[in-house]
Amino acid sequence: MGLESVGDLALHVVLSKLGPKDTALVSCVNKRLKINASEDCLWSKFCSQDLDLHDPLDPNGNIAPSFKAVYQIWREAFAMYPWPLVKRVKRCWDGLKNWLTINFPEAKATLRRGASEAELQELENVLKVKLPIPTRILYRFCDGQESMGNDFDSVVGSSLGIIGGYSFYNHLINVYLLPLSQIIQYTKDITRQLSFPSRSKYILVAASSTSNEKYFFLSCTNGQLYVGTRNLVLVEMIPCVPFALISLGNGVNSAQQQDGMLLWLEEHCRRLQNGIIKLHEDKIRSINLFPEEPPLCCFAVTNGVKVRASAVFIPELADLQDNSDKYLFAYSIRMSLLPEGCILSGMSFSSCQLQWRHWIIRADNVVVSDINGEAVIGQFPLLLPGEKEFVYQSCTPLQATTGSAKGSFTFVPGRLVDPKGSPFEVEVPEFPLQRPDYIF
Repeated sequence: MGLESVGDLALHVVLSKLGPKDTALVSCVNKRLKINASEDCLWSKFCSQDLDLHDPLDPNGNIAPSFKAVYQIWREAFAMYPWPLVKRVKRCWDGLKNWLTINFPEAKATLRRGASEAELQELENVLKVKLPIPTRILYRFCDGQESMGNDFDSVVGSSLGIIGGYSFYNHLINVYLLPLSQIIQYTKDITRQLSFPSRSKYILVAASSTSNEKYFFLSCTNGQLYVGTRNLVLVEMIPCVPFALISLGNGVNSAQQQDGMLLWLEEHCRRLQNGIIKLHEDKIRSINLFPEEPPLCCFAVTNGVKVRASAVFIPELADLQDNSDKYLFAYSIRMSLLPEGCILSGMSFSSCQLQWRHWIIRADNVVVSDINGEAVIGQFPLLLPGEKEFVYQSCTPLQATTGSAKGSFTFVPGRLVDPKGSPFEVEVPEFPLQRPDYIF
């Protein structure tokens, strides 16, 4: 029995199992199969499976006459690239854009439309590089973010980087993705200033929009993404993703290629979607790179006082030439009073105030710092039931890539000027200080 004798419904099921490529081949057999293989409900399914499209939108966001037509437009637009890699890159950008649409629409609005092949070719010609295939496809989907500038006075503009950042003391970082035009301009400028080797194939792809410098470079030679250290003038950089994961394949026909840029953005998307990092909601909204979920964020509750703690590696202030303090870690401490208040010996108090701090910091399980002192960053926070967390950031140098911090805060029930009972200690849970596999 041939396909000609199969009913239309059964034929539709068969074609949907074949996939788009084989369905297109079947349509060449005869007129009936061509009609059945052209049904838009069938191509709607293919568009949904391959491209997560629920409307017939082409790569520029324009409505096409049918799902079959739009599928063909997509395949033709990316015909020079491995289709599985195109689908993977689209999933990455869709994940980022969906998160931004829900949580941070003002940052989503800064994303530029995809670059053309001509624009990518211009970058390669001007900078004399050959972009890794995954990065080319990433920029075909989105040409970075609109220019942020690096004017520290433009604080609102500096908060919209989709990679995000952190702040401690007077150090403020917010990283955005550069558009191709800025990649060309800034790469020429910075490589000239920093005396990069003339044959180096690094391009600057992301940077902080604040006055504090943080630069990410993509190597077009090995596909790794690097971040500059304090000694960037000496071309000292740290890899941002595990080398073992990078695979540039054998030409454009390899669907298994993945460079540092793609791996980096996929991991960033995963952390956003899983709530590991979140939006910092204060006077200025921004993506905050301090982890918010275990195991990188630890918490403890003592007598009704909750403390959360996590740290982030600060690569731009690392000094690999320094044997004593090679690495710098910033940590974020969040403290709050539970709704039932401060509980001591069965008695409830409606407030408590921090008086003293004690920190123990280890590097490779060896205590390198044991600190006692009044207040935190010069403040004596007063905690009230159910109010917002009191949050502060500080930092510590470390000679090793792995360490930890823990300690305690001494509180008094009531207020320091009017204590209602004896001081009590609140645990600061031990949290890791470690150079991560992925650096943002």
